[in-house]
Amino acid sequence: MTEDLTALGNDLLRAIARLNRWATRHASFDVPYAQARLLALLDELGPERVSALAEADNSSQPTLTTQVQRLEAAGWARREADPDDARASLISLTDQGRAALDAVRHARYAVLAPVLEQLSPDEQDHLRDAVALLHRLVEATSQPSPLSPPNSPLRKD
Repeated sequence: MTEDLTALGNDLLRAIARLNRWATRHASFDVPYAQARLLALLDELGPERVSALAEADNSSQPTLTTQVQRLEAAGWARREADPDDARASLISLTDQGRAALDAVRHARYAVLAPVLEQLSPDEQDHLRDAVALLHRLVEATSQPSPLSPPNSPLRKD
């Protein structure tokens, strides 16, 4: 990897992280941040085992178990038997969980909207192109990484 690509990758990740933190910090919503993150992860991955969620969130299984229990208590997630292994459960969003996640996303967009409106039409078009490119990058990350552990529940090969 060239030094230029390394700098580009670092700048990209730093900018996205800063924008994400800014939107979350300024948005007004009632869902605790850790739970909002888990709702978004469930939305992204679909029904998953706690172990897979913990790996995807880069956190421990006991930490994720506690967060899942909080989501269940709020009515935002449910456990169902894993059809592939009766000893395991899959965690999924409920309709209430999806509504809570939608409210978080709407609140975060609401703080970003005035900033987006300040962009010129040409800048908005450039941003649309950049977002399309970001979607392509995200899609490329759904392919298994040669660095992922071979038995990872998130590895899809």
